[in-house]
This record gives sequence, structure tokens and C-alpha cells, in this order.
Amino acid sequence: MAKRWYQEHQRDPWRRQAKNSGYRARSAFKLKQIQDKYNLIRQGDSVLDIGCHPGGWTQVAIEVVGMDGKVVGVDLRTTEPIPGAALMVGDVMDPLILDSVLDENDGNAFNSVISDISPNLTGRYDTDQAISLELSTMALDVAVKILAPGGSFVTKAFQGTGIELLVKACKDRFSFVRRFSPIASRNASSEVYVVCKNKKPNGSISDTSPMVEIRSGLEKIGVLSMEQDDTDESVVGFRRL
Repeated sequence: MAKRWYQEHQRDPWRRQAKNSGYRARSAFKLKQIQDKYNLIRQGDSVLDIGCHPGGWTQVAIEVVGMDGKVVGVDLRTTEPIPGAALMVGDVMDPLILDSVLDENDGNAFNSVISDISPNLTGRYDTDQAISLELSTMALDVAVKILAPGGSFVTKAFQGTGIELLVKACKDRFSFVRRFSPIASRNASSEVYVVCKNKKPNGSISDTSPMVEIRSGLEKIGVLSMEQDDTDESVVGFRRL
């Protein structure tokens, strides 16, 4: 299995094209295709890239926003410097890190939040899909906190249990929500991108966070148990099926 994956990886035309174009990852073309179809990011925008390592999406965002825009990237891993971007190492759910992100934009709300964040795959689909859902929900949670009204959001998710809950949470907060599979995604991949535009004014958004809403929804369909709660754990824990 590992040998076959390596051989396919080496033959991957998007990987070769990324290398020839100076992008750090083939995933850059996924964002380019999303941008071509939905025009999420505009020239002069401020953009937060959650889970930015190794930097492919950050590179594309810099190209789109131009000299007058601002791109901030956050990841738990160190990302090599990218001209035109402010890169941070840390957990974007940490209030101190989020404050630093806002400081990079002079305290202003962002126009767009993008996230190609992905779990370290275990090979067990149910587990990987659940962790991916947790990460996507985390990105949405941050987006609704820092996006200006009318702002845009895109995140990767894996098809499976709970994705309808994620889409509903997005529809409650954005007037335009679509699922999109870029042609740059691998044929065997179950990934899909949830694309959101036109963030609703705060007054039309539920006071409940997406994290809490989706966790509650998973409990109702029997994916999570209420008994999993304890005082020392996060409010999330989607990965425990």
C-alpha cells in the first residue's frame, strides 16, 4: 500500500505542476480552482489561513490580495517564511494566538478565512473523518468570531457522519453555502470543500458556537455519548466514536 501510494504520488501531475509553478504543495491548485469558481478572496482583502503549513494556500492568497492585502497564517508546525505573509506557530483556538492574529490585522475583522487543515491520517476512515470534522468545526468557530459581515469562509471536510451538521452550521451563519470538489483533489479522495460567502450580521446568528451545535447534533444521532463529558476535557471530542 505504501509503495503504491508513493508511486502514485511521484506520478501526480498536480504535484509536478506545483513544483514547476513554485508552489509548496499541490493543494495550491485546489484553492485556485475554488477561487476561480467562487471568487472568495478579492484584491486588498485580509485573509487568515488556518492550518497553513506548508504554505501552498498562503501563497495563492498572497497572489490574490496583492500589495494592499494582508495574509496571516497559523499552524501548529513551523512554516518556512513566505514573503508577504505573517506566519505564526500555535493553536488558533488559544485566545492569545487569536489576539495576535487580530493584531496582525490592526485589530480589524478579516474578509476571508481559509482552511485546508487535515488530520494526521490513521488509516481508519471513521476516526480520520471524525477528526477532520472536529478540525473543520474549529475553523468555522474561529471564522465566525473574526470575520466581518459579508466575509467568506472555506474549509476542507471528509464525507461522512456529521458533515450535514457542519453544512447546516455554515448555512445558519452565511447566506451562500456550497460543497465543491476541485479537480485537483485525488480521484480516490473523499474530501470536499465547504464554501461559504456573505457572512450574516451577528444579530442573525445563534449565540451557540458551531462547536457546541455540532457536538449536540452528534450526540442526538448516537455518535457521541453525553457520558463522555468531564471537567478536564475539551467541549469537542468528535474523534471518539
